[in-house]
Amino acid sequence: MGTIALMILAALIIGYSKTALGGLAVVSVAIFAAILPAKESTAAILTLLIVGDVIACWHYRRDGDWSLIRRLLPAIVVGLALGSAFLRIVDDHTLKLSIGIVILVLVAIQLWLKTRAGELMSTAHEHPVAAWSAGTGVGFTTMTANAAGAVMALYLSAAGIEKRRFVGTNAWFFLIVNLIKVPFSVGLGLMHWRDLGRAAALSPAILIGALLGYATIKRISQAHFDIAVLLTSAVAAAGLLLRA
Repeated sequence: MGTIALMILAALIIGYSKTALGGLAVVSVAIFAAILPAKESTAAILTLLIVGDVIACWHYRRDGDWSLIRRLLPAIVVGLALGSAFLRIVDDHTLKLSIGIVILVLVAIQLWLKTRAGELMSTAHEHPVAAWSAGTGVGFTTMTANAAGAVMALYLSAAGIEKRRFVGTNAWFFLIVNLIKVPFSVGLGLMHWRDLGRAAALSPAILIGALLGYATIKRISQAHFDIAVLLTSAVAAAGLLLRA
């Protein structure tokens, strides 16, 4: 019963993160990596993320910045291929450690982003090197840990788009990326029919979380919410590292 409750909690968080602030999804990644073998957890969480992406894209269907999305997509395949190769050579213990380290690094990136990126990177996102670096980083990080939200946040924050457009662009981008990841996960033997059944069973919890997130983002201070997400992410990553 404890495992089921944790999965429901993770599904609620995924829904909430998809319509509010994507960085919170790393908590769900950590939960699934703690209750399932790390490699198996990557496919299990992927199916839930896709359900959340679809719901978020419905809510923010007119808010995506497609020029930013098109700029990043070519490099995504490179990152996904590198991530797939990494998954083939590491064992479950190493992957679990890697997920925890990735989450902590991305928390640090978000903290740095809040203090200096706005001053230093106002136009950096327009450079092709920035787009390819961000796209490759997102592809690798999302393939290995389903935790690329901070990389994407860094890039979108540098672009200086407003909050609703930020969330909408994030939603559409990750729907595309996560659908691209499906063949990679199937090819690695990580995704099975039981993952689809689990996603269907947890869909109501994802929807409830998404509705709560959609309502919350209009009312809560973005600065206060960001701080809460970073703290929660750091605690989740530390717990995962201790259990590895």
